[in-house]
Amino acid sequence: MFDFANSSYTTVIITVAFSVLFPKLIVGDEREGNFLWSAALSTSLLLVALSGPVLGSLMDFSAAKKKFLFASYLLTVVATSALYFVTPGAVALCFVLIVISNYGFAVGENFTSAFLPDLGPPEELGKISGLAWGVGYLGGLLSTGLIFVLTTPHDASNLAGVRLIGPLTGAFFLLAGIPTFLLLKERGTAKVLPAGESYLGAGMRRLGRTLRELRSFRDLIVFLCSFFFAYAGLSIVISFAFIYGDQVIRWSSSSQAAMFVLTNLSAAVGAWLFGFIQDRIGDKRTYNITLVIWMVAVVLLWGAPGLTDWLNAALGTQWKTESVFLCMGALAGLCLGSTQSAARAMVGVFSPESKAGEFYGFWGLFGKLSAIFGLMSLGFLQIQLGLKGSILLCAVFFFCSLIISLFVNEQRGKAMARQHAGE
Repeated sequence: MFDFANSSYTTVIITVAFSVLFPKLIVGDEREGNFLWSAALSTSLLLVALSGPVLGSLMDFSAAKKKFLFASYLLTVVATSALYFVTPGAVALCFVLIVISNYGFAVGENFTSAFLPDLGPPEELGKISGLAWGVGYLGGLLSTGLIFVLTTPHDASNLAGVRLIGPLTGAFFLLAGIPTFLLLKERGTAKVLPAGESYLGAGMRRLGRTLRELRSFRDLIVFLCSFFFAYAGLSIVISFAFIYGDQVIRWSSSSQAAMFVLTNLSAAVGAWLFGFIQDRIGDKRTYNITLVIWMVAVVLLWGAPGLTDWLNAALGTQWKTESVFLCMGALAGLCLGSTQSAARAMVGVFSPESKAGEFYGFWGLFGKLSAIFGLMSLGFLQIQLGLKGSILLCAVFFFCSLIISLFVNEQRGKAMARQHAGE
C-alpha cells in the first residue's frame, strides 16, 4: 500500500508533470531548465546518500522503522502540496521544494524497503517485491489520471489548474498512505541505549561496525556496484522520458497520455511477471534479463525516427514517429519496475535480518549516488550534444551493470546472510 501511495509523487511530479513544466513553464528555457531539473534531483539524492546509512542504523537500533517512514511521508506530502505557490519565473522556490519533496520520497524508499525481509521467507521476496511494485504503478496510474482530469491543460493558459498539481498529489499520497500506518506492524526490539550515549552516537557506532563487517559480504558489494550503473540509467529514464517525448519526438498531448497509460500498465505487468519468474529462475538471472531488455529498448527509443522511416518503406505503412516511440516505450515499461524490484529483493536476501535497515541504507546510498551520477552526466552531455544523442548514455550504463553483475555469486551471498544471522 505504501508503494501504491508514494508512486503518486514520483509519477506525477518527477516523471509526467513537473519534469515537463519546470523547463518549459517555470524556467522558460529548455536546456537550462533540463540542467536545473537534473541539479534539483541530484541535490536531494545527495542529501539522501549522506543521511541514509546513518538513519538506517538508527532505525535498526531503535526498532522504529515505522516512525522514520511516517516522518518521510509527512515531509513529502507537505513539500509537494507547497508546489501550489510556484508560478512561472519562481525557479528558486520550485527548485527548493523539489529538493525537499524528493528527499522525503527517496529516503522513504529506503525505509519502506527495510520492511521487506520481515514480510516473507527469502524464496518469496521476489514475488512480494514485484507485487508491491506492480501495485505501485497502479497507484501512479490512478493518481495521474485524476490529476490530468482535474488540471489540464498544463500550460500558461491554465495556471490555476497547474498550481493544483502539487496539492492534489500531496492529498493522494496522504490518503493512500494511511493504511500502511494503521495496519503495518513494527517488528524487532529496540536496543538499550548505553548510559551517556545518544541515539545518534549509537547509530554512528553501529554504522562503523557494519562498514567493517561489510567486507565479508563480497557479493552484496559487487551487486551494489552493478546496481549503481543500472540505477544511473533508470534515473535518466524516469526523470527525462517525458521531457524526451516533448522536446525530441514533439509528441501530441494524446500521445503523451497514451505513453503514460501504456508504460504504467506494462510496468505493473512486468513487475508482477518478473516477480514470479524471479522466484523460479533466481534473482540474479532475472535482474540480468531486464538489463538486456533495457539496452535494446533504449537503442530503439533513440532510433525511433529512423525505425519509423524503415517500417513505412518496408511495409508501405504511414506510421508516425510518436506511434513507434509509444511501442518502444511499452517495451521499456516492462522492465521499469522489474529491474528495481529484482534489485530490492536481492539486497533483501543478501542482508542479515538484524541489519536490514542498515544494508538498505547502503542500497539507498548506492542508488542515490548513481542517480546523481546519471542525471548530472546527462545534464552536462545534453548541453553539448542535445537530448537525443545523450540518451544513448543509458544503454552504456545498463551494459556496465550487466558486466559487473556477472561476478555476483548469488548462492554464496545468500549463505553469508544466513551465516551472519546465525552468529
